[in-house]
Amino acid sequence: MIDHSVRVWKSAEEFPRDQHLAWKVAEVAADPVAVAEETAEMVVNRIIDNAAVAVASVQRRPVSAARAQALAHPATSGSGSAVFGVDATVSPEWAAWANGVAVRELDFHDTFLAAEYSHPGDNIPSILAVAQHRADDLNITGADLIRGIATGYEIQVNLVKGISLHKHKIDHVAHLGPSAAAGLGTLLKLDPEVIYQAVGQALHTTTATRQSRKGLISSWKAFAPAFAGKMAVEAVDRAMRGEGAPAPIWEGEDGVISWLLDGPEAQYTVPLPDKGEEKRAILETYTKEHSAEYQSQAPIDLARSMREKVGNLEDIESIVLHTSHHTHYVIGTGSGDPQKFDPHASRETLDHSVMYIFAVALEDGEWHHERSYAPERANRASTIELWNKISTVEDPEWTRRYHSEDPNEKAFGARAVITMKDGTVIEDGLAVADAHPLGARPFARADYIKKFRTLAEGIVDDKEQDRFLAAAENTADLSGAQLKELNVVFSQEQLAKAPQIPRGIF
Repeated sequence: MIDHSVRVWKSAEEFPRDQHLAWKVAEVAADPVAVAEETAEMVVNRIIDNAAVAVASVQRRPVSAARAQALAHPATSGSGSAVFGVDATVSPEWAAWANGVAVRELDFHDTFLAAEYSHPGDNIPSILAVAQHRADDLNITGADLIRGIATGYEIQVNLVKGISLHKHKIDHVAHLGPSAAAGLGTLLKLDPEVIYQAVGQALHTTTATRQSRKGLISSWKAFAPAFAGKMAVEAVDRAMRGEGAPAPIWEGEDGVISWLLDGPEAQYTVPLPDKGEEKRAILETYTKEHSAEYQSQAPIDLARSMREKVGNLEDIESIVLHTSHHTHYVIGTGSGDPQKFDPHASRETLDHSVMYIFAVALEDGEWHHERSYAPERANRASTIELWNKISTVEDPEWTRRYHSEDPNEKAFGARAVITMKDGTVIEDGLAVADAHPLGARPFARADYIKKFRTLAEGIVDDKEQDRFLAAAENTADLSGAQLKELNVVFSQEQLAKAPQIPRGIF
């Protein structure tokens, strides 16, 4: 890996284009290096993982709305792209939109956390959509798809390592626009010049504030990464037609770093693979066993393991979760959000309340993507009482481990201190979730398949499940014509259970 120093350059300074971060990203994307076997295997795992969580969300309102918008935009050229849940093809940017919302809706797919937060699986919908659309005339295959996805992960993970966005309340999808554009550049075998322009455009159009993940969290939390993916597709399309981007987009005097991030004196270090170096960043990412914010994964497992030690939950006086800065300030009491204790709050808000999540996991000994968020569940009297006894505090050691660059030390957990009414103190901690690569039960291919089948049960028939899984596991050998098999189609009976969406403009 090469560590690239990134800073703001004044307009009067000589700053060669080949030193721009966007050009460095483009060079990585254009490098025809072979994909390592382990990387290819993990890409397949994440294609299955994305499908699993998309299946579980097809009948939800935000996903239904995005699907309705996409279906209003059939492809007028190329092969068209598949829309999750339906047997139809649309223009690729709209497939990226609809499928991106389906993948993101339940907050249940993969994650990478460092200086910034991310869900790198958000790269897949846009790259897959374009692969399907241009498969015939550009001879795109499953192996090409894997290469594109590997690049998307590589760029996003390394931007996340080097540049913090949330510090300045910029949403993490500002790293997704450039990474998806880079992944598309690899997929389409574009020249660095074209990828460079697309990366700049994608970043310029996908910077937004983090209010989408603060206070009363709306369905836009799911739409935001889908929008970034859609913008990446459109940026690449424009760049392929010869259009340019603001430059230097990160380092310019009026660029992203200068005005949205650390300012004119900022200095960042972004690692990127050297020429000929394999893209392996996907192997550093981790998926979710539970449908909740990633920092809640280990606390859920911790709560489940502590149930027997605690005994009667009514005897609890207080629970304090000692955890990282991020967990405390984003999903804990450090956020200052009263909505995180509101039993009538949206699912998206409850998903970002570790106090609610720990309470339910402690009571139920499980976490379910629907039952655990049901309004009647959130309004249970015993849950509300327990919920309001829970608080978080930042522990510098947990914050240090959160930001550690050593994967064997990096942790996203907490230490729970439970004080009983008789003064007894019960405490335990968990550094990483059970499903984490270093956890008690690391996810392997069989676990991804189980997750898919569990979420598809009762809504996708077994034959369709089998067909999709066979195609997904064979991704590397799929022809262009077979890429649309990486879609799961619902029966009309199941689709009819989705909310009826009123017509908008389209």
